[in-house]
Amino acid sequence: MIARTETVVGANAERSRSHNRQVILARVRAAGQVGRAEIARASGLSTQAVSNIIADLLSEEMIVEKGRRSGARGLPAVQYALNPAGGYALGVEIRPGAVYAALLDLGGKAAYSERASLAAGDLETVTEAVIALKDRALAASGAPPDRVLGAGIVMPGPFGRTGIRGSGSELAPWHETDPHTWFTSALALPVHVENDANAAAMAEGVSGVARDLDTYAFLYFGIGLGLGFVHQGRLMAGAFGNAGEIGHIPVPCGGETVLLETVVSRLSVQQHLAAAGRSVTVSDDLAQLYEERDAALLGWLARAAEPLSAALTIVENLFDPQVVIFGGAMPEALLDHLIDCVTLPERSVANRAGRTRPRLMRGTSGRMTATLGAAALVINQAFTPMISATQ
Repeated sequence: MIARTETVVGANAERSRSHNRQVILARVRAAGQVGRAEIARASGLSTQAVSNIIADLLSEEMIVEKGRRSGARGLPAVQYALNPAGGYALGVEIRPGAVYAALLDLGGKAAYSERASLAAGDLETVTEAVIALKDRALAASGAPPDRVLGAGIVMPGPFGRTGIRGSGSELAPWHETDPHTWFTSALALPVHVENDANAAAMAEGVSGVARDLDTYAFLYFGIGLGLGFVHQGRLMAGAFGNAGEIGHIPVPCGGETVLLETVVSRLSVQQHLAAAGRSVTVSDDLAQLYEERDAALLGWLARAAEPLSAALTIVENLFDPQVVIFGGAMPEALLDHLIDCVTLPERSVANRAGRTRPRLMRGTSGRMTATLGAAALVINQAFTPMISATQ
């Protein structure tokens, strides 16, 4: 889980009740099963404060009793655990030409997922598709509408009008419309908006290879190329939500300087293959070409090694991550190939003795990682205290 609980404490002031609720939920989730006294000791809250919030969470069915555990003295202590069906989160990923949706339960398990093609990219068409996906997700999963905690909406960055334009992955209709306000009204739910790379990083932290990591980078292969960075369990979004636009940094490639995502991205491989007469529309097409050892695809992979290696040098030395993770809308075989073919620099802060993990890893959340991450944004908030205990 992205939210780390080891050093987070509660506050006994009533105005901090929401903070305390998140602290307790985080403790329950982290422990699997836990008693009130253990929560009180770990959080710094009074036993009475813990008991009051536990009573609320039980009445809301967000947690359940899981029997008793005998201690050294006194009555066996009641144990509490998370109730996966106690809450749900809707994740929506908007891409050029398609919308993906997933409904996760409170335990992070997918109760429903679907992809829908878009006939157009205007606001009304996209919104109609999102509402229809939400309705189908609730109907198919049987999730009560009043237990949906919120919706995460993710899309390619950058957000707003910036100096980065014409990349082929941006969604121009949203430049003049605030997606948070728009979808809060359209879905009648609390909404969290994030770029797809950050959402993908969140997904890996909730249920992927980054579950036990606090500080890591996630290189996200969407239509373009993005970077999600998690520092001490929290996303680094930047001043305007546009941190991590790594696809637009200049890198060396075959004796010239190019923008990274023009040679390392889903769009770049599609364009490279189209020039060689190969039509690729879905990840399965790429996987099939790789299995056939297609010369054009292997040529793209070989050319991508140099610029990707240069980008990784920048990522490691700027952010000092525990691991850099590759993932997104790219077949696993291609991600593994890229990991194997890059040259990791010796002159890097990541090149140190005593490492227990590789410097590069492939994510496990698959091609819907950003969609799952969109829902994880909502779930993570339920477990992540956002205020100081002294406030």
